[in-house]
Amino acid sequence: MAELTTLRPGYTYSRVIKGGWQLAGDHGPVDPQRAIADMERFFDAGINAFDCADIYTGVEEMIGAFVGHMRESRGEEAVDRIKVHTKLVPDFDRLPTVTPADIEAIVDRSLRRLRLERLPLVQFYWWDLSVGRPYEVLSRLKDIQAKGKIQYLGATNWGEAAMQPFLDAGLELVSSQVQYSLLDQRPAGAFSDWCAKNRMQILAYGTLAGGFLTERWLGAGDPGFAFENRSLVKYRLIIDEFGGWPLFQDLLNVLKSVADRHGVTIGAVASRWVLDQPQVGAAIIGARTADHLGETEAIFELRLDDQDREAIAAVLERRAGPSGDIYGLESDKTGRHGRIMKYNLGGVQ
Repeated sequence: MAELTTLRPGYTYSRVIKGGWQLAGDHGPVDPQRAIADMERFFDAGINAFDCADIYTGVEEMIGAFVGHMRESRGEEAVDRIKVHTKLVPDFDRLPTVTPADIEAIVDRSLRRLRLERLPLVQFYWWDLSVGRPYEVLSRLKDIQAKGKIQYLGATNWGEAAMQPFLDAGLELVSSQVQYSLLDQRPAGAFSDWCAKNRMQILAYGTLAGGFLTERWLGAGDPGFAFENRSLVKYRLIIDEFGGWPLFQDLLNVLKSVADRHGVTIGAVASRWVLDQPQVGAAIIGARTADHLGETEAIFELRLDDQDREAIAAVLERRAGPSGDIYGLESDKTGRHGRIMKYNLGGVQ
């Protein structure tokens, strides 16, 4: 049975969220009909939360088709149990001219794509807070929320300093979506404490590091950076920050021994470890299909013991990083983390 958590009274969702980035462009061919059928399989397994973004090409539309299918086949009650967590990310090149009206236009577009009358959770981001009028413009979200178009607001890829002005302006932020895994523990400690103080759940993405934290890479030689998609390049860079390929292999070997003791996969252990961290509400797992749904469901039953945690900690104590602010490495457009990003995928209407 799926493990659930409560974001706010009356808003309950699964602690594993089905990620949507893998269904967007740059990740290989996608069969939309199969993707929709797989979403229904996740829903029937109790995984009722789906992550997407206005900048994930075609993903809001696919989830909208799933919502439409569920409305027709099972009724509005089933649709009400689907928790769609989308993001609002104005294009970098448009930041100087983005207006409050543009923000509402983006929300309206997501509503149309997702076939919903209200967005359950909108997580916003502004590429560079020194450009344009981010605080004035994004404060419009509070008005849009009051109109009933948005249920809850959250942020993504920001540390405390970036979010505090929005809290001061009267926006209630219920969640913060950030990269968090055995390889990247930047959210641990001060950031997690700040989220707890402000009643914000951490929604962790990158939990499996784009698939690196699986049996697929156990014992494999260093592949370098010749990958077919940006996701693998992104997380291969994080492995370098962590301490390099040999240390990464040491981690995989320990995770494999823990997984074997419990009869689960490396991915289940890696996900459970993240879910056990303070203030983490859910882990976002970017499954393109439902082929490994059983392995995902095993996460809910897995309980790590002291022996498991100590074995994992012994490897983590040897890590080099990554360090610094949340999304700090990725925010440097001239650095190797920032150079692989695409900054203009959403547009404003």
